[in-house]
Amino acid sequence: MQFGVFSVSDITRDPTTGKVPTEKERIDAIVAIAKKVEEIGMDVFALGEHHNRPFFSSSPTTTLAFIAAQTERIILSTATTLITTNDPVKIAEDFAMLQHLSNGRVDLVLGRGNTGPVYPWFGKNIQDSVNLTVENYSLLRKLWDEDVVNWEGRYRTPLQNFTSTPRPLDDVAPFVWHGSIRTPQVAEIAAYYGDGFFANNIFWPKEHYQQLIGLYRERYEHYGHGRADQAVVGLGGQFYMAKNSQDAVREFRPYFDNAPVYGHGPSLEDFTSQTPLTVGSPQEVIEKTLTFQEYFGDYQRQLFLVDHAGLPLKTVLNQLDMFGEHVLPTLRKEMEARAPKDLTPAPTHAGLVAARNAKLAAQGAERSEGDDRGH
Repeated sequence: MQFGVFSVSDITRDPTTGKVPTEKERIDAIVAIAKKVEEIGMDVFALGEHHNRPFFSSSPTTTLAFIAAQTERIILSTATTLITTNDPVKIAEDFAMLQHLSNGRVDLVLGRGNTGPVYPWFGKNIQDSVNLTVENYSLLRKLWDEDVVNWEGRYRTPLQNFTSTPRPLDDVAPFVWHGSIRTPQVAEIAAYYGDGFFANNIFWPKEHYQQLIGLYRERYEHYGHGRADQAVVGLGGQFYMAKNSQDAVREFRPYFDNAPVYGHGPSLEDFTSQTPLTVGSPQEVIEKTLTFQEYFGDYQRQLFLVDHAGLPLKTVLNQLDMFGEHVLPTLRKEMEARAPKDLTPAPTHAGLVAARNAKLAAQGAERSEGDDRGH
């Protein structure tokens, strides 16, 4: 099981002080948070992509490359890379470059995003979003898997004898997760290619995501990648902790009530009862996180949103210190004890290289046997 943090990169007023951080302050804070993620022993840091205020992360690969230079171990990912409005050629090039710079510590979550106006900004039509997702990802796979690409589609100019550079590190493409909160077609794409499916289940009740994840698992098995319970699943989550739950609720309530995404809507109590958000003691975070496996089956990656809604950097770093000391060791122990021995491992570059080499060795052995029978 991989544990990590993801950020949507919002720039939000702190309701307790009235302070709004500058873009520079939030960008510097993201780097500090990523370094803290590594320091406390977590495995993944992921950053979203947005092209509109109040968000700053328009170029996550640039930020992740800067973080890669200051870390040694964590996997650097995206919380969303927009497969609909980004050119697949640029995605292929940017993430292969990031692979090399980070020594393979990179993967990505592809998604359609949640901002409708982004489509015309990049010359696309939101009505084409699902078709763009299918076509662009098919091209992206070819660009990574084939040295010379000849391709023609509906939404971009054709490619003739094109080679994406640099080539993926060790000739193994970054692992791809497909993220969705509402679209069955995205679960189908993930299953078809045998990729991961990331359900950022932080806003809606669990029953909604159980349907999406269930569909992905069923289709993953249908396409011959393994049993449904071996499919590669990632989940989102949120927490705010204090030594006792009363203090946690008191401290977090003004941030929740004024958050741009869910503020002025359901009460904090209703939201925590219906979604993965935990506001309470470290033990309550442990207990609620362990229920995710009961709802969604065995899974490989758990990411938490911790830096949103105007929370100041000092508070976020303190939250992560508390998580690293009081929550992470127990979650690791419990999740490892619960996981079946044949669960598909959480994706790493080394694991992908080893799987590729094992597949090539098996194919070579089959050819040798065939040659021997021929003689």
